[in-house]
Amino acid sequence: MFEKMRAKWTEIIQPLVSRLGNLDPSILTWMSLLIALIAFYLISTSEMSTSGAVAIIIGIILILVAGILDALDGALARHQGVDGPYGDFLDHTIDRVVDIGLLLAIGINASFVQEFSSGILAALMTLLGSYMGTQAQSVGLNRIYGGFSRADRLVLSLVGLIWAAWQAQTGNGGIDLTIYDEIFRILVLCNDQLNGMTFAISVSAWGGLYTFIVRFIKTRKALLG
Repeated sequence: MFEKMRAKWTEIIQPLVSRLGNLDPSILTWMSLLIALIAFYLISTSEMSTSGAVAIIIGIILILVAGILDALDGALARHQGVDGPYGDFLDHTIDRVVDIGLLLAIGINASFVQEFSSGILAALMTLLGSYMGTQAQSVGLNRIYGGFSRADRLVLSLVGLIWAAWQAQTGNGGIDLTIYDEIFRILVLCNDQLNGMTFAISVSAWGGLYTFIVRFIKTRKALLG
């Protein structure tokens, strides 16, 4: 859904791209990774306290900054006429590292997430969805899109983190799922609570599985048709 806003976003950042001149686009790519890693540390170590809420908010801001830099690097490369296979490879590699890094950072936060493996599961299912897009290219098709896009996942993850920051500030632990049917715990990857962070990793996990199925069907149809 949010992926459709890419063209509008490209138009908005064009004046900034022009101001960057001859800056090496790969510098922006590596900077986005460094900033994202700092954000992951803050998110993974945040606690249910005012300082924890501040850490999450700073983490959210840094993720947004990293996202802007990630968008700028490709636009700058195209503006300079130097976009090529290596830049595309580096950009997609860093994107995957950031995707799984955010989910792992959330998963290891023991203040919000009870089941450590849920972050790992969310990361794996997200990678499955991304894998199907590139696998289509490896068999001669164009890159397959569809399903739960990276932009969708990022926006909903940030919504979850904003919720988590509010919980940390107010001391609200979320919705206790142990009093309900086991199916509700399964939906949040076997965690005991539905809170901002378990929401973020659960949406990413099930969205990744949905994306894998949608892109598999599209690829199969293209190859057999």
